[in-house]
Parts: sequence; structure tokens; C-alpha cells
Amino acid sequence: MDGHGRPLAAVITGGQRNDGVMLTEVLADIRVPRLGPGRARTTPDAVIADRAYTSGVNRQMLAARHIKAVIPQKKNEIAARKRKGSAGGRPPALDEQTYKQRNVVERSFALIKQWRGLATRYDKLAITYRAAVVLSACITWARI
Repeated sequence: MDGHGRPLAAVITGGQRNDGVMLTEVLADIRVPRLGPGRARTTPDAVIADRAYTSGVNRQMLAARHIKAVIPQKKNEIAARKRKGSAGGRPPALDEQTYKQRNVVERSFALIKQWRGLATRYDKLAITYRAAVVLSACITWARI
């Protein structure tokens, strides 16, 4: 559940795929069911991501879909913008309070990566990788 009591959605790609390149396809697969009547939401309020997703293409795609991008810039992008001076434009805004929520996802990844096969992403198919993640989650929840 997110901070508003709504369920979160998860989409998993194959182990050999770079998720930064797959952002458009991952967002297209998101369906967040409503708690009451109505069709599922397909647009998240924000995308909280690490520096791997900071490309201009990703930022433009998120802006076109009216999705808030909470992504810090890479150090080399900041330096390049500063070298250009006033022609470099403004830095993209970063909501630091929202970005701090990313630690929940990172801690979940750390827990999942205790499984060697998941940490090394041996599975090449998304369906087998997802099955291993679901199995890991079930075992983790059973221990609680």
C-alpha cells in the first residue's frame, strides 16, 4: 500500500534487460486497481527512481504523461549543464521528501537479493524471475 492506502503495482522485466531503457514498457504494464468501483489506474502520481533513469528521454516521456519525475541527476549531467552556463538551462526539480521514500523499495531489494539466483539475475525470462521473486516474498512473509 502506498501512503494513501492504495495498493502498489509491480512489473518485472527479464534479468538481462536494462530497466532504464524499459521504462516506457514498464509504465504501460501498470494497472493499479481501485479500492472501490471504477477501472484501474494506469498512470502513477510519480516515478521515484535512481540516477539510471535520469535521461532526457525518460524525463520527457514522464512529463508528456503528466507523471512527476523524482529522479536525481547524475554528477556528469550537472557538470555539463554548468559548463554551458545560462544556455544549460535550469536543473530539473527534485522533491527530496518524496525521494526519501525510495528506501522502502531498496530495503525490499536487499532482502530479495539474499537469494543468490535473484541477486545475480540468472533467469533470462521475466516470468521465471517473477516466480522466484514471488516465492521469495512468500517465504519471507511466512517467517514473520
